[in-house]
Amino acid sequence: MKTKTKFLMSTLAIIVLSSAALFVNKGAEKEPFIVKNEKGCVFMTTFGEQSSDGYAKYKIKENIQPVVNDGLAWLASAQLENGGYGAGSHNRQGEMNPHAVNADPATTSMAAMAILRSGSTLKTGEYKEELNKAVEFLLSQVESVSKDDVFITAEKGTQIQSKLGNNIDAVLTAQFFSNLLKEQLDGKTKKRVQKGLDICVDKIQRATDKDGKMKGAGWAGVLQSGLATSALESAESVGATLDEVVIRSQKNYLKNNYDEESKSVKTTDGAGIILYSVSNSARGSAKDARKAKELITKAKKEGKLKEDDKVTVANLQNIGVSESEAIAYTSSYNVYNASKQTAQQNDVMSGFGNNGGEEFLSFLQTGESMIVNDDSDWMTWYDNISGRLMTIQNEDGSWNGHHCITSPAFCTATSLLILSIENDIENLKQTGED
Repeated sequence: MKTKTKFLMSTLAIIVLSSAALFVNKGAEKEPFIVKNEKGCVFMTTFGEQSSDGYAKYKIKENIQPVVNDGLAWLASAQLENGGYGAGSHNRQGEMNPHAVNADPATTSMAAMAILRSGSTLKTGEYKEELNKAVEFLLSQVESVSKDDVFITAEKGTQIQSKLGNNIDAVLTAQFFSNLLKEQLDGKTKKRVQKGLDICVDKIQRATDKDGKMKGAGWAGVLQSGLATSALESAESVGATLDEVVIRSQKNYLKNNYDEESKSVKTTDGAGIILYSVSNSARGSAKDARKAKELITKAKKEGKLKEDDKVTVANLQNIGVSESEAIAYTSSYNVYNASKQTAQQNDVMSGFGNNGGEEFLSFLQTGESMIVNDDSDWMTWYDNISGRLMTIQNEDGSWNGHHCITSPAFCTATSLLILSIENDIENLKQTGED
């Protein structure tokens, strides 16, 4: 499928051998399960262990599409009879057969988003049938719950729930429904998706505590909160009505994981891993950071500020922004820029060390935050991430993790979302607009 150099194969072999161990969970999962796999893994990369320069030959755009095609073909073959996709249970992290697990909304949503972002729709594209089946599975799941139900699924103990949080199914389903509503849908389908989105938004907002943290957090619950903020912003961009108190509290929670003054990162809700916290701090502050930047840029064009004036509380107040908003915008701007840079440092990107789905979701959050912020640095991020992902795709076209979220269905979908992110730039930028 893809030719790998002897050097790369030797490097991967060394990494595989060094990680082929089984750790027993203890207490609050301080030592997560490590899965043995003889082939390359999307998370067993050389993040933090090798310079990005070595991947320059993979940074050619035409090389990416064959990798995406292989991933999509594998993903299509992994779909279950009921139209869903499954990550499998927390107790069976070593299960790599996508047909030996039950479907869950979180994994199905990730797979459906990957298919949609890669170019297929409900009416056109090579994988329109798979997309339609996934949509029907998700709608049937959401439509079967009552307003009093806490969750949108009866499936419990999945890898995704255990690692990200109990409400992650509603979060990721809301994100997918929001993306789908930006497509051309027939009247009946549109109404069902809109209603489904409203149900998911309600579940998310009711599951947010007074401090802005999502309840039922998993091993790396900060990721659930960061994804929830992304989902609600996307829902708002397609007309959903949100509770502004909830939105503000969520953003403050994510922003507060990074201390501007001390430059320290709070990792309490991120399993002690800096990457999980800073990537979501960047995502949670991206929209307001963009607003701050746009206000200052506009003021310069109008002659209200000098060309070298920066985003500060004083400068924002000088152009008519209230003190409270000026403080909030400036804080978001500073946190976004610091978090974005920290999240891309090699030592931080190594995450848990032997990487799983949590790391990859963090990479995705970092990249999407840069596009939401209209930050041209996303192209450098993309070159590095895509170049690395291309070298460690499994021979069958899939990717899988080596700890915690090991599911090939979930990991392959997330890989494809990163590799095809360029197709979604306009939608992501709209999310950052007021």
